[in-house]
Formats: sequence, C-alpha cells, structure tokens
Amino acid sequence: MKPIYIVIFVAGLAAGLALIPFVAHTAVAPGAVQADAQKAGLSTGWIAFGFLGQALFTGRMLAQWISTERKRRSVVPVAFWWLSLFGGIILAIYFLRRGDPVGSVGQLAGLVVYARNLALILKPPTAAGSS
Repeated sequence: MKPIYIVIFVAGLAAGLALIPFVAHTAVAPGAVQADAQKAGLSTGWIAFGFLGQALFTGRMLAQWISTERKRRSVVPVAFWWLSLFGGIILAIYFLRRGDPVGSVGQLAGLVVYARNLALILKPPTAAGSS
C-alpha cells in the first residue's frame, strides 16, 4: 500500500474520531452507547476492536476512491479486497461477540465475495486456450 493511502486513511480516521463527541450526543441519548456496550458485556478493548474493523472497512472505500481519481476511471484496487476481507472479519467477530445477528450475517455474507475476488486475483494465469 502506498504511503499516501495510509496518510489519507489515518487523517480520515482521526477526523472521524475527533467528531464523535460533537455528534454522539445528538444522535443518541447520553450514555446510550456506553449502556448498550455494557449490556452486551463489551469492554473498552472490544469496542476498540470494533472501531479497528470499521476503520479498515472504511479504508477500502478510500483506497478505491484514490485509485479511481488517479486513473480517471473507475478502478477497484487489490487493496480494496484486502481491506474488505480483514475489516469484514474483524467486524464479524465484533458483531458475533456483541450478539448482533444482523451485523454478523451482513459481514459473514460479504466475506465470501471478498475471499472469492482475492482468489481470482491471486490465481496464476492459465495458458491461452486452456480451461
């Protein structure tokens, strides 16, 4: 992954995290996120793990956007599929731990697509005309 991707990803993540205190109180009742996490038995470490998964998953869109802008046409870089796979795995684990069936199924279904695309990308090319 090129350094510019990392810089943009980190800057976006930092900006997003910095905005949480300003938008969290308007989106949900005060303490609701903390109470929800406590009901699910999630420690701060688990919540950080979930944020890591979400950051990777969001990073895939940044990688795709940057590649598209550079080529001036729609491009899906290999980094998109890797970030999708690792972000999806982490989010699936987080949702399973949290006991969230909707999030779990949503992430687990996508993992098949991400893994299949990576398998096709990493597959050695076959000789022309052979099947």
